[in-house]
Amino acid sequence: MVLAGPVEPRENRKAADGHRKADRADGGGRRALALRLALMAVPLAFFAVFFAYPVAAIVTQGLRVGGQWRFGRIAEVVTDPATLDVLWFTCWQAVASTALTLAVALPGAYVFARFDFPGKGLLRAVVTVPFVLPTVVAGSAFLALLGRGGLLDELWGVRLDTSVWAILLAHVFFNYAVVVRTVGGLWAQLDPRQEEAARVLGASRLSAWRRVTLPALAPAVAAAALMVFLFTFTSFGVIQILGGPRYATLEVAIYRETAQLLDLPTAAVLTLVQFAAVAAVLALHAWTVRRRESALRLVDPGRTARRPNGPAQWALLWGVLAVVALLIVTPLAVLVERSLSGPDGYGFTYYEALESAADSGGTFFVAPMEAIGNSLRYAAVATVFALAVGGLAAAALTRKAGRLVQGFDALLMLPLGTSAVTVGFGFLIALDEPPLDLRASWVLVPLAQALVGVPFVVRTMLPVLRAVDHRLREAAAVLGASPWRVWREVDLPLVGRAVAVAAGFAFAVSLGEFGATVFIARPDQPTLPVAIARFLGRAGQLSYGQAMALSTILMLVCAGSLLALERIRTDRSGEF
Repeated sequence: MVLAGPVEPRENRKAADGHRKADRADGGGRRALALRLALMAVPLAFFAVFFAYPVAAIVTQGLRVGGQWRFGRIAEVVTDPATLDVLWFTCWQAVASTALTLAVALPGAYVFARFDFPGKGLLRAVVTVPFVLPTVVAGSAFLALLGRGGLLDELWGVRLDTSVWAILLAHVFFNYAVVVRTVGGLWAQLDPRQEEAARVLGASRLSAWRRVTLPALAPAVAAAALMVFLFTFTSFGVIQILGGPRYATLEVAIYRETAQLLDLPTAAVLTLVQFAAVAAVLALHAWTVRRRESALRLVDPGRTARRPNGPAQWALLWGVLAVVALLIVTPLAVLVERSLSGPDGYGFTYYEALESAADSGGTFFVAPMEAIGNSLRYAAVATVFALAVGGLAAAALTRKAGRLVQGFDALLMLPLGTSAVTVGFGFLIALDEPPLDLRASWVLVPLAQALVGVPFVVRTMLPVLRAVDHRLREAAAVLGASPWRVWREVDLPLVGRAVAVAAGFAFAVSLGEFGATVFIARPDQPTLPVAIARFLGRAGQLSYGQAMALSTILMLVCAGSLLALERIRTDRSGEF
């Protein structure tokens, strides 16, 4: 005879099951938090050492004089009417530039995402070239178009230099690719059948787009708008050349106070003002956008692109091509024309003069091919840094979380809104003692370039990562996959295209980075943008022609590199 123990009441069993489920949920939550913190560790360390520390060093040196803090200088500078005028112009021109860029570039994003036409890959590389050119070069090209003796002046007697319109057009020229790449990359992976289903149910084309496609694109549009705003908010070369003495952004003011007037206290205060403005924008972005991101049905981009069908679609395609021709190709063509227009007519006089410039010293210490090699090597290393840091950061931000993670997200965007002058001087001041004595090391340049590349990696990958259905990850975890294997088997195949786009952006911005590189690049190892700036800083037609020739070489290198990236296939279905 077997004696049975007391029977456990059903209510107790349910309670025990509930406690076990809660324990498993708590354990899973703790593991997820631990994984998130582990992913955040490397980006936090990178930004602490190579961004926060140098910037804090330059600000401290400006506000701490003779061992005492001069906080009173903050009130003096902030309340100065000249500072308020600069801040007002900086803000409203950035807002206007962002709105105009979105209005012009969103149709282009749709065309590149949904239409299939000959030369699409080449054209996508062409529209990205302006983004990697040094601002002083593109400013000079627009001056040749819009200034005295420029194309508009010769044809119709119209001059737009020293005007806001020239500044706005140049900003659209620079940032057109940001919207096309960021928004178009996600748009190409949205399932068009969802919008078609809404139309079958009676919605008009506009209503279906507004209710189905626009909410899905909102995170990518917001990310593109944020990047455009930060770049135009810190605009330097365009304002310096096209704005003349009448207009100045905070970036221009910081440069003048630092490099020309040697007034570090005022420059430090202006840097803090720039920080505060950027932080406010990032906080507004986090509050308005992050809650709207949701899982989406992503499909093979190769299945969504079709040849234009009907007069309306063909008109849209030709309209976008006309905009690209006028806004992108024309300034680049002027750049080439100026490089070939020598004192004795058209020819390669300025290109031939580059070889002799390598032996003259003072301005250009190496041959052009060596400068090209420097630029490509630095950009490749910076891309690796940016993908490693930005990829970990994007993975940590995949799932929505509290204010701590939102603050981490905002931190990643700060380099885009920080004065490159401040970062460059900060590197020289802060990274000059062991164990971080890097001033004589070549790796200092790609580290500075990666600071600008990381935000593009994060902003490009994050909308796609957050669009991945979390149930796929949960199913893989239930089947026993580790968090690393879930990322490798579920996330990575779905976001491979985004990784390629992020790599292209990081490489492009590194190739053309100028603001910080000009302060830290060794004289015998210049990048192409630094060499161009040296030529533009010298008087004379020969130096200007050599700068245009070197700018054309940089443009061709960028176009070739981007065209090679266009050929990359992240899998059999996608294309970049």
